[in-house]
Amino acid sequence: MFSKILIANRGEIAVRVMRTAKRMGVATVAIYSDADEGAMHVAESDEAVRVGPAPVADSYLQAEAIIAAAKVTGAEAIHPGYGFLSENPDFVDEVERQGLVFIGPSADAIRAMGLKDAAKALMEKAKVPVVPGYHGERQEPEFLKAQADEIGYPVLIKARAGGGGKGMRKVETPDQFADALAGAQREGKASFADDRVLIEKYVTSPRHVEIQVFGDSHGDAVHLFERDCSLQRRHQKVIEEAPAPGMTEEMRAAMGEAAVKAARAIGYSGAGTVEFIVDGSDGLRPDRFWFMEMNTRLQVEHPVTEAITGLDLVEMQLRVAAGDPLPFTQTDLAINGHAFEARLYAEDVPRGFLPAIGRLDHLRFSDAARNDTGVREGDEITPHYDPMIAKVVVHGRSRDEALAKLRAALADTQIAGTVTNKAFLSALCRHEGFSNGDVDTGLIERDLAQLVHEGEAPVLAQAVAAIAVLGLAGDADQADPWGSLPGWRVWGPAQHFIKLVQGSAVFDLRVSLRNSRDFKVSSQSDTINVSLVERAPRRMVVDGHAQPLRFAVSKTSGRIAQVTVFLSGDTFVFEVPDGVTDAGDVASGDDVRAPMPGLVKQVRVKAGQKVTKGEALTVLEAMKMEHTLAAARDGEVAEVYVSDGDQVSDGDLLVSLVPEKE
Repeated sequence: MFSKILIANRGEIAVRVMRTAKRMGVATVAIYSDADEGAMHVAESDEAVRVGPAPVADSYLQAEAIIAAAKVTGAEAIHPGYGFLSENPDFVDEVERQGLVFIGPSADAIRAMGLKDAAKALMEKAKVPVVPGYHGERQEPEFLKAQADEIGYPVLIKARAGGGGKGMRKVETPDQFADALAGAQREGKASFADDRVLIEKYVTSPRHVEIQVFGDSHGDAVHLFERDCSLQRRHQKVIEEAPAPGMTEEMRAAMGEAAVKAARAIGYSGAGTVEFIVDGSDGLRPDRFWFMEMNTRLQVEHPVTEAITGLDLVEMQLRVAAGDPLPFTQTDLAINGHAFEARLYAEDVPRGFLPAIGRLDHLRFSDAARNDTGVREGDEITPHYDPMIAKVVVHGRSRDEALAKLRAALADTQIAGTVTNKAFLSALCRHEGFSNGDVDTGLIERDLAQLVHEGEAPVLAQAVAAIAVLGLAGDADQADPWGSLPGWRVWGPAQHFIKLVQGSAVFDLRVSLRNSRDFKVSSQSDTINVSLVERAPRRMVVDGHAQPLRFAVSKTSGRIAQVTVFLSGDTFVFEVPDGVTDAGDVASGDDVRAPMPGLVKQVRVKAGQKVTKGEALTVLEAMKMEHTLAAARDGEVAEVYVSDGDQVSDGDLLVSLVPEKE
């Protein structure tokens, strides 16, 4: 076994690999960019080496600097995690040329599966079923459209070097093809330096089921059963589970056999995942699944496989890379119970799942779940990297039990300082179809409206927020005995007036102080009395309520305060206008602003041009994804303030429309 390894990654996967390595007595070396100097993975490593500035291309993709860091620290092997250089065969070749061990498959195996078109041709030879489509070399737009027309719509355009939903577009009708192709090519070029695509038939009732495989250098390979990853948005996974609901032993055997065939066809060693698209329109049938791609690395969702098998996949990776044979055969493996993983992101779901940034002013995970994370309270979610906060993983004896545990774990998770997808994940867990195991990749898109609906905060949440913002919760440990007193008034108790904004709702509240612990809070619709049993920073226990009501206050953009209230598993975020900004002044239909820092990839309009509601105005690249910004109404473009290639900040004005006449 190795004595020291370098982890060529960051965030939660770096931390996760470190913890297994430390349990095995293996020292760890972290790498970091300037933006990550104080990051959690750096703090948990035995050593850390800077590899460059914040941009990924200048740091985590700098193969030469990473290999030099391994050599100077005496690391014997490099674990790539996932993403970045994990599936770069040239990096693997160079690691081995320098006398180090790559903890993963060979460069040849990665190359064999790295291009989707070549991989599908290889799988056809290995008798693995593949999706109908065009996987050839010709890339002329007219030719590709003709292929799509022949295949029949809907079709899926996929960057042939792609992954993680990047460079992928669903096309419903022929007239959408040209724009979709251009977008997929741009994203493929930006993410993988390859703008070539392939065209596939889009399965109308698709399920995404993948098989975890493991091989060793002695020629053995097994599968560790399946994971269902059908809950997706933008072709990116949201909640994964193992085993797949509705899976039969016959189907599992057929898919497992196909996955092992794929692994053996390329002499695979280490952890890998063979992904299949399944037609779920008539249940799971052995003749209704097709190979999509193979990920030649550890997957983000590997913890659910660990939960149902009792295996540590990172430990297995280290042992296989060190030359050990697999310690079991296929017949030794069995499924135990059911597991779910929910990906908790900093993202604005109602605004189209836009990635978000912010400081994690308050962060608490459930003790009843496995929480794989690379951040701590006080850390920043920056625009430089994927905005994942944590993976929430649960295990139960049955699917129903595991799903109940996931609901509870999400309810007990508290985050303030950035918007998150927690409410969306909780809504998914309550979705009737998902609860019954009736899932496919279109579920989220079909039911998006009900999944992103934000309920109006109850008066109790408004009251707690008001008390917190006004600083009336106090601190039980104040040195000044007079500091907690509300003050005496000749004409009755002190009163405070405050305005809170939740989305489009505006609440005008009056808070009356009876004494230092008792308040009367009146809104437009109700009046309630609040008595604080306990007072401490970020925590209030209100009389008559079993659950503590927690709050955190954070500043955003230096001008708008936010208060976050956690109440009975729900999270309510209020903005507090500072008196300069009008609470009702939300973004109008006249201006299109950058929703986050990013790069302007394409400006689609010019001054004087007529546009219709929903028409694309600009394309912004941020957090490794393209985001199309559209007109909020019909109108005429007044001015365009940016050009292709411009770097913009959050809130920058991009395009304005001629104001509507009153």
